[in-house]
Amino acid sequence: MEKNPFRVAASGHVRRVFPLALLAFVALACGGPAKGPESPQTSGEWRTFEGTLNATGNRQVLRLGPDRKCAIFSLSGSLLLLGERRLGQGFQCKIIGFNDTTKGIGGWSTWTDTAGDQVFGEIKGEPIGARRRIQGTILGGTGRYAGITGEYEFVWKLVVGDEAADEADFQGRADDIRGRFRLIAPASSSPPKSSIAPEGGRYRS
Repeated sequence: MEKNPFRVAASGHVRRVFPLALLAFVALACGGPAKGPESPQTSGEWRTFEGTLNATGNRQVLRLGPDRKCAIFSLSGSLLLLGERRLGQGFQCKIIGFNDTTKGIGGWSTWTDTAGDQVFGEIKGEPIGARRRIQGTILGGTGRYAGITGEYEFVWKLVVGDEAADEADFQGRADDIRGRFRLIAPASSSPPKSSIAPEGGRYRS
């Protein structure tokens, strides 16, 4: 019996189309192309983080009588944050501040990630010693951290340092950093007024 040319052509077309359709089905079933890492800017909800800080620094002391000392200090080190929905992972941390044995401490910090984006903060707490609890407030940031706010706390542990010296280097760590943050998109600025004067008139600012 003579073969039907249309049936042969159709079967050949099916053999060619079927593998393509199968690939398309598999791609849809797998959810399309893989997504990159989630950016902290995708949501304004509160997220928690934990971490550790290892840092070295320098302190200069001014004595105000036998029972009071005031000092200024600066330190820098590595900040590692953990958690499924953490703020980031590795940061270079820098802190400058002051310590008054009667009023406590205050200071400011920057966290800089590997891309150069920064988180700005302020700290306050008990007078710095061998073990003191510190509270921090996240004030804002740059790049992927623009619009960030939050809060955290940790216990500072002095590892190496001379508490009696008026000027000394020191080393310490915080193993129990805990905090939360959220990102609120900054309000977009209104477009500038056009500087083109209307036809037949003068431009007014």
